[in-house]
Amino acid sequence: MTIDKSALGFGDVALAPYACNPWKSRGRLYPEPDSLTRSPFQRDRDRIIHTTAFRRLKHKTQVFIANDGDHYRTRLTHTIEVAQVARSLARALRLDEDLAEGVALVHDFGHTPFGHTGEDALHEKMAAYGGFDHNAQSLRIVTKLERRYAEFDGINLTWEALEGLVKHNGPLQDADGKGIGGPVPQPILDYCARHDLWLLTHASMEAQVAAIADDIAYNTHDIDDGLRSGYLSYDMLEEVPFLAGLMYEVRDRYPGLESSRFTNEIMRRQITAMVEDVIGVAQENLRTVAPQSADEVRRAGMTLATFSPAMAEIDRQIKKLLFHHIYRNPNIMVIRKGAAQIVTDLFDAYIADPKLMGEHSWSEGIERLEPAQLARHVADYLAGMTDTYAYNTHRQLFDHTPDLR
Repeated sequence: MTIDKSALGFGDVALAPYACNPWKSRGRLYPEPDSLTRSPFQRDRDRIIHTTAFRRLKHKTQVFIANDGDHYRTRLTHTIEVAQVARSLARALRLDEDLAEGVALVHDFGHTPFGHTGEDALHEKMAAYGGFDHNAQSLRIVTKLERRYAEFDGINLTWEALEGLVKHNGPLQDADGKGIGGPVPQPILDYCARHDLWLLTHASMEAQVAAIADDIAYNTHDIDDGLRSGYLSYDMLEEVPFLAGLMYEVRDRYPGLESSRFTNEIMRRQITAMVEDVIGVAQENLRTVAPQSADEVRRAGMTLATFSPAMAEIDRQIKKLLFHHIYRNPNIMVIRKGAAQIVTDLFDAYIADPKLMGEHSWSEGIERLEPAQLARHVADYLAGMTDTYAYNTHRQLFDHTPDLR
């Protein structure tokens, strides 16, 4: 069958000059023929969705351990929500939606079981070997650990997707090559020695909207889950004037509205306000900077897609609310302590006896690894576990496993 390529729609007809053009991509580390029916950024997004790492997010913690209830966000549902917001922002700003969505979908691949609790525990165990960083781990997964293709390790994403993954929160190095906010994780430096991702510059607009979409999604949905769990109440939301105003608006328009509908009406207004704020700020910044290419965005010296000062203050207040009432709630802290113990125990067990990782690819040639290599290998294995797998494995290896309920 013959396909008329000129008749295919790739969504790039109205791209802004500062958007990443898929047909002008810097390419992949391992060159591949172009797809007849998909742009390079579409292929990136599709490859991300079909990975094992993407499926594992289903059983990884967002805030609440999965067995607390089926309706709480997991790392997977959070990722999908981030991708939706990123795509909406990208469309409004005439960016490449596939690239923005791809960066959003891959941004949490490197998370350990039990969310940031597991990451903190693993970072502590890896302190002597360069530490552990979930962003760097995401890069390792898509460039090394996924084993799907005959000709290369990883999934061979485009330069733009990898750049977005590594730098979506901003540059990693200053003009002197020093790490911004701390040393650049070694796995990122190792990869950039082969495939330079321009660590000194900002990322593309597509990556920037994916980053701010992450903030919008978890600010909103952690409130939703907090209300569902009982750790938050509507009275507590009054601590943030912005949220108090939204509740007043909904009550005034819909008196006596049932709780589930009331919560959703608040959340949808919060998302809309934050998305529209980012669009307005981005448009103003773009008018000021007037970039005529994606590279001019990278070299602008500032984040162009971000909150206004007023919305940034609201964001700070919401994070403070969530931190106080949920993330550091005494009941949550007890569960976090148990989750950290599981990760710590498993790491120590695998270092002492690597064969416990099983008779498969994780054990091949393990006896030849130096201590630092072994530690990184164990970290890779542990980081890839889901909550349920880590919990059940701990029960098999130890006489007592902390209760995570």
